[in-house]
Amino acid sequence: MTDVATFLAVDEAAMVALGASLGASIGAESEAGVAIYLRGELGMGKTTFSRGFVQSFGHSGAVKSPTYTLVEPYQLGGLEVFHFDLYRLGDPTELEFMGIRDYFGPQALCLVEWPERGDGVLPPADLAINIVAAGSGRSLQAQAGTDAGERILACWQSAARA
Repeated sequence: MTDVATFLAVDEAAMVALGASLGASIGAESEAGVAIYLRGELGMGKTTFSRGFVQSFGHSGAVKSPTYTLVEPYQLGGLEVFHFDLYRLGDPTELEFMGIRDYFGPQALCLVEWPERGDGVLPPADLAINIVAAGSGRSLQAQAGTDAGERILACWQSAARA
């Protein structure tokens, strides 16, 4: 839908801050029922980004990668945040058996690492973020896939410039 917006994270703290600023942008826009997909090779910081995102909604505990459980749910006020890690998924149809469609409801924010492993089963992303190495830091290229994603991305860009 839109051009690609680029964000830079020079270190782990900056990656957490970018995740938090995206979460704040979603909160500011009162969006729910949003799917955000994180792509990138191993070690690019997807879970680090996710930690900042989840913590931006008031979670104070650990945010671990759900590599073995596939999904980690967070009930944060009236909002449900689901953090998925599909790295170990053998086949996209396994998602149907776990009731994947039930997670993507109108009051949920779904953050999905390795979404390509769920191709054909996952709904389209509102916002897709690709994380790549940029020197010793990371470059995040974000692209909206829906009108809600466009609004969120515009708010996130404004917050990052501030």
